Amino acid sequence: MMNLDQYLPILLFILVGVAIGIIPQVLGYLLGPNRPDSEKNSPYECGFEAFEDARMKFDVRYYLVAILFILFDLEIAFLFPWAVALKEVGMAGFVAVLIFLAILVVGFVYEWKKGALDWE
Repeated sequence: MMNLDQYLPILLFILVGVAIGIIPQVLGYLLGPNRPDSEKNSPYECGFEAFEDARMKFDVRYYLVAILFILFDLEIAFLFPWAVALKEVGMAGFVAVLIFLAILVVGFVYEWKKGALDWE
């Protein structure tokens, strides 16, 4: 039979995280001013003026940079578990992460050379 006492810190961590996420929202809803008008209640999606022509041109580079940021950010997040388990994975894990980082750097340099990161 499993010893459930080991999971108590994880359960407390989850409960504190949920409380920190929910309590400010509830307090803001209860204590915040509520003065709606037509502009505040209108749909808002992409950061552009909502009351202009729907067929206006917009710069795709903003979305490209955002997607590249998310992509590289997620790839870098894979390094944290590796760093924690560095002693257990040994030299094979170290070489695997070096290959991973080399591929990441090649992709970054490619995007940089293509001009995807230029914001002019």
